[in-house]
Amino acid sequence: MQRIGTVGRQLMLWIGALFALGTWAADFPAPRQGTWVAKDFKFHTGEVMPELKLAYTTVGDPKGEPVLMLHGTTGSAASMLTPAFGGELFGAGQPLDASRYFIIIPDALGHGQSAKPSDGLRARFPRYNYDDMVAAQHRLLTEHLGIKHVRLIMGNSMGGMHAWIWGVTHPGFMDALVPMASQPTEMSSRNWMMRRLIIDSIRNDPDWKDGNYTAQPKSAQFASVFFGIGTNGGNLALQKAAPTRDAADKLLDARLKAPFRGDANDVLYQWDSSRDYNPSPKLERIEAAVLAINAADDERNPPETGIMERELKRLKNGKLLLIPASESTAGHGTTGSARHYTQALREFVQGAPKRGM
Repeated sequence: MQRIGTVGRQLMLWIGALFALGTWAADFPAPRQGTWVAKDFKFHTGEVMPELKLAYTTVGDPKGEPVLMLHGTTGSAASMLTPAFGGELFGAGQPLDASRYFIIIPDALGHGQSAKPSDGLRARFPRYNYDDMVAAQHRLLTEHLGIKHVRLIMGNSMGGMHAWIWGVTHPGFMDALVPMASQPTEMSSRNWMMRRLIIDSIRNDPDWKDGNYTAQPKSAQFASVFFGIGTNGGNLALQKAAPTRDAADKLLDARLKAPFRGDANDVLYQWDSSRDYNPSPKLERIEAAVLAINAADDERNPPETGIMERELKRLKNGKLLLIPASESTAGHGTTGSARHYTQALREFVQGAPKRGM
């Protein structure tokens, strides 16, 4: 009887998932996936890969106004197609209605289905950085998709930092920039120190074996959970979710016991790629209108430092939307829920001057 009950519950969950997928898919046009191989891709180190696979997802008609969406560290295009994000932005009448906009979401270099260490090169994969990742995105859009100008570049977390790099390296490419959960200054303070702890935990793990392991080093999952709790979730939301020691233990145990889908080399490279990020010296190059969106409880980009206000003063047309902290926000993860800024985004995109090609 127990077996029948378990199978029954699994069947109901499966049916529920199908129903949810159908409901979600109706919110905006079905995403389309593609891949492209960039020939002779040159990294900032001088290394050249004869063929670099780049995966991407699009939503909407290619004849629409192009919009480039950029995901966060360890994520992929799929992380921007959730009900909380794409479901709030890409549907009919929503700020980035896919009947009007052609939305392009690359899997960043080293992420998703794009080229990464776990494809075979392991620790011999070129030690890419954010500049390389943006260069790959630029080649994908211009050489493969034939896009020379976009209405908007919008990114979350790592994608927000990529958006800042786009603004200073290709200032004429976009009308508007929306970098979220990020700052246009070099890696520093808690943000970098916590990243170093992930990187060093993996490199110092005897099971890592200079990247040539046969079984995933356990340090990758432990360090990732440690980082996630220390730099994400929001103080008020975590207190609500775990108001007692027992509740906190259960939450932590669940995360530590959850299946780890990542690869240690990929994880190491993904966090290490931010090591020399710093668009600050070139901020005056940005020509696009900028709406920076951060959360007041963002653990990685705390607003009390005053960094964002200081740097925005250097832009021709830049403003900040700071989402107030509450039990419904999630610290650094807040911007993954678009309901916090849909109206502000709509007004910003509608009002951003069109600059042409």
